[in-house]
Amino acid sequence: MKTTRVMMSAVLFLCFLVVLVGCGSNSAGSSNDKTLTLLVEGGGPAFEVANRTAAKFEEQTGYKIKIDSVPYSGVYDKLKAEIDAKKSTHDVAIIDVLWFPSLAKGLEPLGNVLAEEQMNDFLPQLSESATINGELLGIPTWSNSKILLYHKGLFKDPNNQANFEKEFGYALKVPTSWKEYEDVAKFFTNTGMYGTSVFGQTGGDAVSSWLDHVTQAGVDSLVLDRNGEVNITEEPYVQSLTFLQNLVKDKVVPEDYLSIASSETAELFNNGKLAMQLAWGHFYLSSDKVLPGQIGAAPMIAGEKGIGAVPGPWYQVILKDSQKKDIAEQYLKFMYDQNELYMESLGVAARKSVFEKYIDIPQYAHVKAIEATLDGAQTQNRPQIEQWSQIENEVLSPMLQKVLSGSDPTTELTLAKKQIEEILGR
Repeated sequence: MKTTRVMMSAVLFLCFLVVLVGCGSNSAGSSNDKTLTLLVEGGGPAFEVANRTAAKFEEQTGYKIKIDSVPYSGVYDKLKAEIDAKKSTHDVAIIDVLWFPSLAKGLEPLGNVLAEEQMNDFLPQLSESATINGELLGIPTWSNSKILLYHKGLFKDPNNQANFEKEFGYALKVPTSWKEYEDVAKFFTNTGMYGTSVFGQTGGDAVSSWLDHVTQAGVDSLVLDRNGEVNITEEPYVQSLTFLQNLVKDKVVPEDYLSIASSETAELFNNGKLAMQLAWGHFYLSSDKVLPGQIGAAPMIAGEKGIGAVPGPWYQVILKDSQKKDIAEQYLKFMYDQNELYMESLGVAARKSVFEKYIDIPQYAHVKAIEATLDGAQTQNRPQIEQWSQIENEVLSPMLQKVLSGSDPTTELTLAKKQIEEILGR
């Protein structure tokens, strides 16, 4: 009996080990599992394109794509938790460029996934913004930028043309500079319509919109200079805040500007309440759908140093702890070949060749404007630092709201510089 009890105990112990090892192994599955797990933002183009292509990838490779879709912030939260725990439940994810610095330690280098010819097909800035410590960590899915959208009929109207020239002394045209943008915004502000909007809502969208103008005013390295020193008290930051303050003071933007960002601006524009908007390029498709043939698209306006904007790219990445890196790399190459689907779904893509294919199609009038903006002399990325989200949310966003509410730009920028230096531990 004693021998039997010992044998039973041994069997139970082995079963316990099997369960324990199973629980401790990565839930992305073993190498024998024919499933590749993908994490994407729910309801967005990444989710749509992943669904459209899953059957084709399974047909080619035998691997089923399991799609885990969550809200925007949930993508980052899940990946950060998995990486910190060194236990991946996903093999592949599609992420915002902003998250690279804090996720980098858990991402697989991807510099050898694509051929040189494919790498040379990246749109401007895409390779640089996904490279951390000399390693390319993402294969781009799409890039984007703010551009100028406007109601074409307002600019073509003979009465508007005559009255504008009489009031401002030059011909009415789609603005290309800060001065022209201010003049046109004043001219079209009347009963029932504002010339444009500013983004004052709390969050990264408003900060990014302000930084667009900072690049145009001449800064050559956003927030941190080439030596890593905080540079936000320099003149371009003051000029850009003054430019936005003037739009508010001139009352050419909606009164509730502190609660407005991209979505609210687009709704006002589509309802005929704004003559112009500086919007992410892909908003053109939804505006053209509401007002077919009535919407014009132009490159981002230029400041003293030329056209500039902050790009908004997304990337495919592979988790370093994935047990299926080989098939994950095949999936990234497969999806890069399907890059045109993002243009069909969202109106933007990552490859020059896709942009060139759509650049002269009237229904994609925004493509040429985005390309010109991404090629702008002053277009540049946000700083690649792990603390960026904290700086954006805790310092820059509140500072922007204070300035738009009337505070002195120089005073607020000086205070913000000290706060950023504290966050960076200096």
